[in-house]
Amino acid sequence: MKAYGAEFFGTFWLVLGGCGSAVLAAAFPQVGIGLLGVSLAFGLTVLTMAYAIGHISGCHLNPAVSVGLWAGGRFPAGQLVPYIIAQVAGAIAAGAVLYVIASGAAGFDAGKGFASNGYAEFSPGRYSMVAALVCEVVMTAFFLVIILGATDKRAPAGFAPIAIGLGLTLIHLISIPVTNTSVNPARSTGVAVFAGGLAVQQLWLFWVAPIVGAVLGAGVYRFIGSEDR
Repeated sequence: MKAYGAEFFGTFWLVLGGCGSAVLAAAFPQVGIGLLGVSLAFGLTVLTMAYAIGHISGCHLNPAVSVGLWAGGRFPAGQLVPYIIAQVAGAIAAGAVLYVIASGAAGFDAGKGFASNGYAEFSPGRYSMVAALVCEVVMTAFFLVIILGATDKRAPAGFAPIAIGLGLTLIHLISIPVTNTSVNPARSTGVAVFAGGLAVQQLWLFWVAPIVGAVLGAGVYRFIGSEDR
């Protein structure tokens, strides 16, 4: 239960910090943090939580990561469902807190985006569904390669959170214009339920693509990272 609680609060922090930076600070008049700031915010949430709860739950904070770690032989199948439930619950709780804060501003309308992920007319750059699908699969695959490699027993000890956090930052720098960057079904769900409309209708892609990408990434690392000679 401590591990599930850690995943709940860790995912809460990821959504509040990452999506909160996008909703509250990205375009703030004159001093907005922009896409670079939002990308860094997502990376910092993972980096800080990895040090805070990594020793408790492994700090997955992401159903795709949990599935990828299982596919990579690093996580037991029996814990997948409880982990995913805790992650999604934490994301929705954070979405609720963010909604309360954001709705305190005049003219707020969650339907205009609320840091939701999307494709076609709901993509920041109007990218197609195929482009969004490919982007999310590839980005999540490389995220899993980074995670599995950085946490390998042969890797330098103590540096995994930095590599993973910076990896997520880079992923956001690449893909925010395409999908607003998911690579995390819980993160997508946590804000989509409050944005409604297209955010919910397109949510399926942000479950399917990250999970497929995570399994592919795990397969790649099992091949290149094998100790067999």
